[in-house]
Amino acid sequence: MDGAIVICVLLPRFELVVAAGGRRELLGLPAAIAPRPGSQQVGEVSAAAEAFGVHRGMRLGEALSRCPRLRLVPGDPAGAEQLWEAKLTALEAIGAAVEPLRLGLACFDARGLLRMYGGGTEAVVATAREALAMPVRLGAAPTRFAAIAAATRTRVRRSLNVAGDARAAAAFLAPLPVTLLRTLPPLAELPASLQRLGIATLGELAALPAAAVGDRFGSLGLAAHRLASGHDRALRPRTPRVPVEAELVLPEAIDGFGLEHAVGVLVDRLLASPLRHERPLRAVTLSALLVEGGGTWYTRMVFREALSDPLRIRLALSSRLREIPAPAQALRLAVTDFGPAAAAQQALIGDPATLRAQRLHEAVQQVRTVAGIDGALRVLPIDPGSRLPERRAVLTPFER
Repeated sequence: MDGAIVICVLLPRFELVVAAGGRRELLGLPAAIAPRPGSQQVGEVSAAAEAFGVHRGMRLGEALSRCPRLRLVPGDPAGAEQLWEAKLTALEAIGAAVEPLRLGLACFDARGLLRMYGGGTEAVVATAREALAMPVRLGAAPTRFAAIAAATRTRVRRSLNVAGDARAAAAFLAPLPVTLLRTLPPLAELPASLQRLGIATLGELAALPAAAVGDRFGSLGLAAHRLASGHDRALRPRTPRVPVEAELVLPEAIDGFGLEHAVGVLVDRLLASPLRHERPLRAVTLSALLVEGGGTWYTRMVFREALSDPLRIRLALSSRLREIPAPAQALRLAVTDFGPAAAAQQALIGDPATLRAQRLHEAVQQVRTVAGIDGALRVLPIDPGSRLPERRAVLTPFER
């Protein structure tokens, strides 16, 4: 058991539980989170809906054809985001360096915590369960994906440990269905294609030649093949942050120009917060509590450059207000990423090559803020003369 390193934290049907609120009876019925405005895909689904073949990301028409009694629950993305942030902070409080994968799913490396909590994986698991203070599934394994699989195969209030190395992880994954790949958002669409080709388990996927999988499914197929073979990338934990946010309860439900004035108040409060330490804002989230019965609305805004000018921030956020589907009763603005502490000084005269390098660096930072570390990659030549295209070059993270 103590050979396991990566611990996966899975809060089952987290978004649906938050959206249902006190209506716990919905979790026992065929239910799914209603599509967001502008989308036709359902969100997280209940166990009863899964029994009909409905899953997250399925188109609404197909979901209703499979389960005509499907109940659609208005989502609460703002509430889910706030609660999930609180749970991540609770894990970081015990010393865990956490990598969040999606709402309700995260992983952390247990090696640095073993001696702190008694030298065993079970002690770390028990500490994490106590810190979360809600029903949770915990799995431990040598790799990230194997730990996720272990968490999905265990029950609430229990844990499953997979000891050993990558070979042990591959043996554990072999009999499991390829639908487990849906737990990782980039691979959510791949299981349907694999099943159409008769590939039902991860072991069958791992048994295929990697070159053939790459030819048929590209880089996503190679990533899935690597996971099924018991290999995975290292964890990329987030940087713990002190929450900097402002909230405004509106005297009455408003929209239009009233929301723009409310956002201006929130921006001023946010910039005046002493927790900001005069740092400019790189990315923020704006959420709204809609009129009674309408749920919440949530959006994330990444600025082209780090800003501390309230007028420019208000103008950028105003473009998103038209997406709010109903009048709002409350607004909340929170910082998710800061820029450098010192404001960037524009040189009057500078070397063109240096200026281009600075602009390229800024562009890479913007893309990574939106899409993660793999959002900006460069082509690294390996064997330019090879007859096989996939051997000529590889993609690698762009240098900072």
